[in-house]
Amino acid sequence: MVGSFAHRVLELLMQLPPSERTRSEAKAIAGLEWPSWEADDDYIALGLDSSATSGFKWKAWKAIERLWLLELPEEVEVEATEQDVKADLRGVPFRGIVDRLDVESGEFVVTDYKSGNAPSPRYQESRLSQVLLYAAAIAESTGRVPTRARLLYLGEKYREVSVEVTPERLDEVTTGLSDTWQAIGHACDVDHFPVDTGPLCGWCPYLGMCDEGQEAVIARSGSLPAGVVPASAP
Repeated sequence: MVGSFAHRVLELLMQLPPSERTRSEAKAIAGLEWPSWEADDDYIALGLDSSATSGFKWKAWKAIERLWLLELPEEVEVEATEQDVKADLRGVPFRGIVDRLDVESGEFVVTDYKSGNAPSPRYQESRLSQVLLYAAAIAESTGRVPTRARLLYLGEKYREVSVEVTPERLDEVTTGLSDTWQAIGHACDVDHFPVDTGPLCGWCPYLGMCDEGQEAVIARSGSLPAGVVPASAP
């Protein structure tokens, strides 16, 4: 939820006239937004004490403040924030909420915030698929093809990760989306869902009924998480 709060503050900040997009204005927005955020059921469910609440606020503010290390907000030409885009991409009904649509030299740039740390070069391509799909949806729904898509990582390892939007890249991500959509449909039709294990199996809510996932977790850590009964147990 830290990331969601930071996103909200930046959304409101970037809706202001360029000259008003200052750190002090961002802090004022955060102060105004906090009471409603603190009263939200999802936040209350976190059960944070006063110390943890202070830590939450500090972490959110540091994420917000790092925007100035990546760009000068007062120099950005913003077309829209929280833009709802809907499109049919190779037969797949697609919907996304784009954090920002910017304009550079008359052309669209898709911008998305990430509150975590920037990925290593090895994982950059997979992370860019999301903003490339946003670009494809914008092109399909408006007829205007963005020239660039970028992720602004606001974690401690902050960095901009961007990519030029080309027909080849759009074809690649939309084909991948279509293939995944068809695979899901086929799995539903035959009622068989192949297991793809990985390092996140230990946090999967279906771990208790998945032999393959449990084997992967045991192979990595030597045991199952507390409370997980082996799937093959009688």
